[in-house]
Amino acid sequence: MPIRVLVVEDQPKILRSQLKLLRGFSEIEVTGTAPSGESALEALENERPDVILLDLGLPKMSGIDVTREVKKRWPEVEILIFTVFDEEDQVLEAISAGASGYLLKGAEADRIVDAIQEVQSGGSVIQPSLARKLLRHFRVPPDGGAVPEPDEADEKKEAETRLTAREGEILQIIAKGLSNTETARVLGVSRATVRTHLEHIYAKLEVTNRVEAVTEGIRKGLIEV
Repeated sequence: MPIRVLVVEDQPKILRSQLKLLRGFSEIEVTGTAPSGESALEALENERPDVILLDLGLPKMSGIDVTREVKKRWPEVEILIFTVFDEEDQVLEAISAGASGYLLKGAEADRIVDAIQEVQSGGSVIQPSLARKLLRHFRVPPDGGAVPEPDEADEKKEAETRLTAREGEILQIIAKGLSNTETARVLGVSRATVRTHLEHIYAKLEVTNRVEAVTEGIRKGLIEV
């Protein structure tokens, strides 16, 4: 089944460009458009898309305000922020409000579609230029003080959660903000293979998405950014 997407954009020229792009992919079904946050909420009263492609710089009700309201009323709807802004406070506020991903306008078509698929399946998407800022914000510092001696159960658990060389390589690549499609191209494998490795990484690190995986990878000293 195609992913149902509501496009919220107040600039007609940009909206036309987005619709032309998205309608070229059978994986995506554009269920409607909205020129403002208020009209987007009205549309959601009648129809539930899987993902909202949401402009951050809307008039009156901002994209961040829309995100908060949508996640409060329809938490199952995923939100992918699409904006020209590349500012740390805007990114952090959007994610804190409940957005699952963040892309800058001008991204390539397959990257946008890949991002929509990623957030719809429960993942998170970050722009490469924003990766370091997000990781600094979400990073959990190592605990201070003495480290207790590990017992046999701890050693067994640590061995079970140790990443393979390929998993470590993929974790390092996604830390740079690359999508599944881009990661697959770099490694010369299929997207399905990348997704399978990511599932194994999430399970071993006991996390649920990319940002958490990379943050935990840094905390454990598995990768560097």
